[in-house]
Amino acid sequence: MSDEKKRPQQQEELPIEIIPSQLSPDALNGIIENFILREGTDYGVVEVEFEKKKSQIQKQIDRGDVKIFFDQTSETVSLLTATEFRKFQKKTGAID
Repeated sequence: MSDEKKRPQQQEELPIEIIPSQLSPDALNGIIENFILREGTDYGVVEVEFEKKKSQIQKQIDRGDVKIFFDQTSETVSLLTATEFRKFQKKTGAID
């Protein structure tokens, strides 16, 4: 019997949505700052100040346009637009 048949199939863990109100203000601020620094987002011809970027993302989170999720596989926290998050859920079978 091959090793493949002996081991139970490992199921990929689906990301968990984190509700912003479940986070302390410091934790939420850290997630936003980390996202900005990690993404290195280019805002076009006019450079946008770091604090303004933070404010813009905070407003998008408050409106529900951006979702926070924890990826259990990589043990990381990320931000996705609500549309990207739904596409990801659909792709992984989390929703129909």
